[in-house]
Amino acid sequence: MKRKHPLKTGYVHHIVNRSIAKYEIFNSTDDYERMLLMLLFFSFKNSKLPKFSKFISSASVENKGFEKTLSEKINEEDRLVQIIAYCIMPTHFHFVLKQLKDGGISYFMRNISNSYSHYFNNKNNRKGRLWQNRFKNVPVESDSQLLHLTRYIHLNPVTVGLIEDPKDWKYSSYHEYIQTDNGHSICEFKNLIDLSPKKYEEFVMARKEYQRKLAKIKNIVLE
Repeated sequence: MKRKHPLKTGYVHHIVNRSIAKYEIFNSTDDYERMLLMLLFFSFKNSKLPKFSKFISSASVENKGFEKTLSEKINEEDRLVQIIAYCIMPTHFHFVLKQLKDGGISYFMRNISNSYSHYFNNKNNRKGRLWQNRFKNVPVESDSQLLHLTRYIHLNPVTVGLIEDPKDWKYSSYHEYIQTDNGHSICEFKNLIDLSPKKYEEFVMARKEYQRKLAKIKNIVLE
């Protein structure tokens, strides 16, 4: 079945995938951290890289940071997608990606989904599908739409009542946007988001209560 919105190279896309039956698939710090490392690893395609599970083990054995070890083994020309924003939730995730090579997002998402499924099923002695369906995507057609989309994504944990302040959610790119340390530098957005960290935080917080109220009435974007 063809996608309603084709994944075009050079364009930005909002990507969402949800667990089957809204099953909680991120239950621990290890689960979230593994997905964050997958984002970094699978945004590149390099035939010299080992499988993710082997790479993550070797990075630990070499006593180096994962990101430093990865940067030593890849080149910019290996990059498939530019990660602009993300938020990982207990039952689903949001990514904002710019496709840099034909088929890049599909390759990236296939590896993310399969690798995490394998990890989760092994960890929990489980078999079967983990994801509800093929991931959903919507093209982002303007800078204004992108700005508002990142705010929606970063407020997602607040909207569903997990936290009160988006800064308290460790597993989104909000920390990178407002320049607080969450242990990872994953996103590239400064050429697309023309707001200072302070102004961006004000922009997000100004919408917090409205978005929470709106979510009680209807589903938003791809939810």
